[in-house]
Amino acid sequence: MSERLDDLLAFLGEATSPFHAVTALSRRLQDAGFTAVEHLDGMSFEAGQGYFVTANDSSIVAFRAGSGRCEEGLRMIGAHTDSPNLSVKPNPLKQRSGTQQLAVDVYGGALLNPWFDRDLSLAGRVSFVNSTGDLASRLIDFRRPIAIIPSLAIHLDREANKNRSINPQTDILPLIAGLPTDEGSSLNWGQFLADQLGAQYPEEGAVRILDFELSLYDCQPPGLVGIDEAFLASARLDNLLSCHAGLTALLAADPAQWSLLVCNDHEEVGSTSAVGAQGPMLVDVLNSITGTAAASRRLRERSKMLSVDNAHAVHPNFSDRHDEAHGPLLNQGPVVKINRNQRYATSGEGSALLRLLAERAEVPLQHFVVRSDMGCGSTIGPITAAETGITTIDLGVPTLAMHSIRELAGTADIDYLGLLLTAFYNRVA
Repeated sequence: MSERLDDLLAFLGEATSPFHAVTALSRRLQDAGFTAVEHLDGMSFEAGQGYFVTANDSSIVAFRAGSGRCEEGLRMIGAHTDSPNLSVKPNPLKQRSGTQQLAVDVYGGALLNPWFDRDLSLAGRVSFVNSTGDLASRLIDFRRPIAIIPSLAIHLDREANKNRSINPQTDILPLIAGLPTDEGSSLNWGQFLADQLGAQYPEEGAVRILDFELSLYDCQPPGLVGIDEAFLASARLDNLLSCHAGLTALLAADPAQWSLLVCNDHEEVGSTSAVGAQGPMLVDVLNSITGTAAASRRLRERSKMLSVDNAHAVHPNFSDRHDEAHGPLLNQGPVVKINRNQRYATSGEGSALLRLLAERAEVPLQHFVVRSDMGCGSTIGPITAAETGITTIDLGVPTLAMHSIRELAGTADIDYLGLLLTAFYNRVA
């Protein structure tokens, strides 16, 4: 197992929510000597030194200052920290049929059937009044199975294997506890969260939970699959795999070059938020780096970004769902994603740059174009390009079961992507 793959497995296990993903990225950056800063305005940047800022605990921008000014433009990589999931509603508890259940919302375009019969845990951020009476927020992660969504037995639904549909309001409420049905017996949700908070942060003392942003996740850890361990199976590969690849490339990049990584939250729901790709975070950082809005605009005109997000690999059982000439295969290299209707940001010149880059880095490259009779997804690429004016190219690792609770990628593609992104930062082409 390569060092990159080994650390990716650890990262995927840590990053159980966008908040935890940013925490895991921040720790790795600090371990590599990057400096965490709250505000970049008015700072002078030391050549070769790395810096990073976060927003909402769920988005992050990290960059390394190169030697000299960055007037020739920045090489940037973009990804996103969020994944489709089941998020807990504000008033979540339901007591039915002798059990306690959680009311949940579907976040993003989740594939719902695989959520049944899985050991689920809970992670995210809670806001509370601490022992001194101040408002505070902390991340929590139960890291043990506390919920499950059992399937209805086939004896009670003989049509279950015939295009089963899922009602997100009524069919996917997880069981979280089995309690007596006597009047007045129920789980105290606020105390439940406070107990977990106290276990993780005993120094906080007595707390009163005010609100929370929590989501369920599969307890099964990431792992290698196949006789030859050719596949990586994990939750949240879309798009934590790309976040980690961007991070490792940034850390491996030539410190003489200006290079930047941005990982935004909220891509799965359209990126329209203060910390999404449509928000001001990236432009604010570029304005701070250059000192003026005019200099930032000139910088953006000369910069290039790779929007790195997973691509649809050809499913061997459903190969007809791909255009026969544009079907990416697992373990055959990263995928350039093209859509003439601008669902992806890649232009002909951008694709040509990546072809040359891949040739010089000795990395195989594939191309994806959706079938002409099917709709196409999108990424942060077109949004970032429209908001910033930065030339942007969409690519990613081919993946199966995208948006499932457990996705599948090729282990060889992880190293291929890392080599390509490092070459991009180092201006190999």
